[in-house]
Amino acid sequence: MTKDEAVKYYGSQTKLAQALKINPASVSQWGEDVPELRAYQIERLTRGALKVNPVIVLDKPKSASVA
Repeated sequence: MTKDEAVKYYGSQTKLAQALKINPASVSQWGEDVPELRAYQIERLTRGALKVNPVIVLDKPKSASVA
């Protein structure tokens, strides 16, 4: 979910922060997307009204080590 979606649902960054029991300054530091663990917390608090958009992270190939 995006930060804008979460803020719109709660009405303000301050109200979103209060729901998460965190400092409003923390919310303002988020980028465009809600951090993954906070997104899961919001999904649960909103009873699924807002959904997590999981990002698939591909493992980087392991570099060959020289002995």
